[in-house]
Amino acid sequence: MRIRILTALSATVLALVVPLGVATGAEAERTPGDQPLPGYTIENPPLPPAQVNGQPSRVLQGVHNHSAYIIETPPQWNGKLALYAHGYAGQGFVLRVGPPPFGLRQRLLDQGYAWAASSYYRNGYDVRAGVLSTRDVAELFAAKVGRPKQRLIVGVSMGGHIVGRSIEQFPRYYDGALPMCGVLGDHELFDFFLDYNLVAQELAGVREYPVTDDYATVTVPKIMENLGLTGLTPGGPDTANERGKQFRSIAVNRSGGPRPGDAEAFAYWKVFPFTLAAPPVPGATLAENPDQLSTNLLTRYSPNRPFDVNGGVQRVRPANLPARLSNGLTQVPRVSGRPGVPVLSLHGLGDMFVPFSMEQIYASEVAWHRRSRFLVQRAIRTVEHCEFSAAEAGTAWDDLVRWVGAGKRPAGDTTTKPRVVARSDYGCRFSDRAAYEAGAGTRRLFAACP
Repeated sequence: MRIRILTALSATVLALVVPLGVATGAEAERTPGDQPLPGYTIENPPLPPAQVNGQPSRVLQGVHNHSAYIIETPPQWNGKLALYAHGYAGQGFVLRVGPPPFGLRQRLLDQGYAWAASSYYRNGYDVRAGVLSTRDVAELFAAKVGRPKQRLIVGVSMGGHIVGRSIEQFPRYYDGALPMCGVLGDHELFDFFLDYNLVAQELAGVREYPVTDDYATVTVPKIMENLGLTGLTPGGPDTANERGKQFRSIAVNRSGGPRPGDAEAFAYWKVFPFTLAAPPVPGATLAENPDQLSTNLLTRYSPNRPFDVNGGVQRVRPANLPARLSNGLTQVPRVSGRPGVPVLSLHGLGDMFVPFSMEQIYASEVAWHRRSRFLVQRAIRTVEHCEFSAAEAGTAWDDLVRWVGAGKRPAGDTTTKPRVVARSDYGCRFSDRAAYEAGAGTRRLFAACP
């Protein structure tokens, strides 16, 4: 279970919380809904209709409540709607929207489903914008096409965070959910990034937090050299020294525990978490700098030998404690683990951008709320972030549809039992064997499944 920081202070602190970056204030009121918010532009080029049984789909595009949208309906609509929530789009000021990935667009239409997607009214790590804009486009669909008899919500990466919060924010609105590579552990994603940097600094004997502008170019190379990681590559010789090996073990434990492909995944991702550390920007919102939520104040790192990391690592309090404690729909809100509809999730086993531990955190919280009957999770033997084949995503979608429609809970993987996750064949059950045989992506960083 996740750490709840200073919960005894929550009653006092929550009164201080003011959601930031909300599109319902004076700025939004002065801007017509068919226009983006000030400072933003929209790119929403015409999407060619898809062919469904030899007939074209119907595509609607435009701007609604400051967000670009796409709605696509098949010639023979079954009365059901899928909402697609995209992932993090950066900190830029161009809003873009696109169709569901992994072959799902065509699959949905072929099955008679309509789909709709929003750009959200803001970029950045703004889950609030995603939750509200996705609900807005669903209501727009009802006005333009017809009120659906069923709504399913699909999301990737940050979109998985949006999915997890959406089904709790509007508990009777959606009928089922498919988060993929999702940030279901909410704030603990940013704790992981903090852990990675601070533990590496401690073991390397190079302390720099908060980081400076020279961190990536000057400090990180020193850290890598001091830990013996500079020449480490997936599948190559193990160049890590004693301190580097301890760092790798801690990173593996913090990202999901010992599991197939963990050493290869660490070598693949070794530099990337360092690039996510940036100098603090005064006045930044949560969406612009979610690191202000992160903390390692009560975290115990393992293994703590041969070097005493817990005794020496720099400890960091959350810079924005009110937002950390808030249960409200902030830009980076909590997902409490209280689903009331079927949730089927996919996650790459070696992903260390949005690590597999996100699934474990969510599963533990769902179990604590006695709602495990609503959750099925599947581990996929990939290392890159959101690396799924059309077969993996399509099978998950079909199983979710049957679960929602017929009430039969599909099979999944256990994520919270370390002995199970550490088994050499873990993740084989739902991973695409054809993709492995073809050598697609990072599949071959794992041993072949039996």
